Amino acid sequence: MTREYLKKATLTSASGASDVHDTVVGILSDIEQGGDAKALEYAAKFDRYEGSVMLNADEIEAACALVPEKLKADIRFAHDNVKRFAELQKGTVADVEMEISPGYIAGQKSIPVDAAGCYVPGGRYSHIASAIMTVTTAKVAGCKHITACSPPRPDVGVAPAIVYAAHICGADNILAMGGVQGVAAMTFGLFGLPKANILVGPGNQFVAEAKRILFGRVGIDMIAGPTDSLILADKDADAHIVATDLVSQAEHGYNSPVWLVTDDRDLAEKVMAMVPDLIEDLPELNRDNAFAAWRDYAEVIVCADRVDMAACSDEYAPEHLTVMANDLDWWLENLTCYGSLFLGEETTVSYGDKASGTNHVLPTSGAAGYTGGLSVHKYMKIVTWQRSTPEASKEVAIATARISRLEGMEGHARAADVRLAKYFPGENFDLSANG
Repeated sequence: MTREYLKKATLTSASGASDVHDTVVGILSDIEQGGDAKALEYAAKFDRYEGSVMLNADEIEAACALVPEKLKADIRFAHDNVKRFAELQKGTVADVEMEISPGYIAGQKSIPVDAAGCYVPGGRYSHIASAIMTVTTAKVAGCKHITACSPPRPDVGVAPAIVYAAHICGADNILAMGGVQGVAAMTFGLFGLPKANILVGPGNQFVAEAKRILFGRVGIDMIAGPTDSLILADKDADAHIVATDLVSQAEHGYNSPVWLVTDDRDLAEKVMAMVPDLIEDLPELNRDNAFAAWRDYAEVIVCADRVDMAACSDEYAPEHLTVMANDLDWWLENLTCYGSLFLGEETTVSYGDKASGTNHVLPTSGAAGYTGGLSVHKYMKIVTWQRSTPEASKEVAIATARISRLEGMEGHARAADVRLAKYFPGENFDLSANG
């Protein structure tokens, strides 16, 4: 089908991505070899902070005291929603077993990882919600130790609201360290921390690259690129709300793509006319980010009908997907590639980002085509087990021996042979690979 681009992006999320690989490799290597002292050296250089790195109980209490009671109530509200939704998710994973054949039992068991490292951005914006999203889900999953790590500001430290959120959500330690050095400290078990089994949470390109490099020796939630959002809207959508939502997501950063996909050209033109004024009305930092994102990365696409709109959306596989169109059940049934879905104008990505309960750590840059976002499941290992009576093992042993010999794996075959010989003395079995 023909799609008309009323606005086409001149850049993509991969455009201008700096090659930070060598820099990050060097920092990780230095810190792994130099330990605490080298991490502190990088913290002084990049964070420009020389205060307490591991917050003690008194420092946490002092930071929490600086948070206004109204904000504390909002954080507790968001924490409760995220916690209850995470508990719902955990309930979808059960320890199960089945009898493969009489006497032969196989099962599944879910085991949370021991130590989680939660990175909470605190540079351009103080991401209070990221502390809630990452720490809460780790706690619900059952991790034995949770570290919250956030970049401190010079002579200030970690934002008090982040400290409060991490603390009430269940962090065992709060690390005042940002960037690669913070990720390294959690991975290598510096400053008395246990070595993290998994690293979660968003961050800048250096944090993302550190997670990419460390993946394998430690688990990660995902490799996050710039946040992105797509809105599907039909003729009955409120153009002002659509435009406002696009701008609200563009403020994330200069390279945060936002897309409008519609089957109504008139709506598209109204939205495009409104966006510049909405951007201009933002505070300076937000305005600069949103202006660049809209100029370089935004797209407005007119499709023939809703079927093509849905297909277009699935091709983009957006991190955030909002539907402002009639027949919401149809869209829920037919859309398949997104990190989180927001149905109707009564909800918005901002709700999910902050307080409604679903997690805001989501796949970006098209990764929603193959994965979902952060959940309790990311912190859990789904493992299997089996046991058998001697009699029940007979058929499995025979098949194993034959398959192994067909593959040329004689050692595997003999592991089955010896059990057949022990459990069924005097019986003869055809255990050759040939017919």
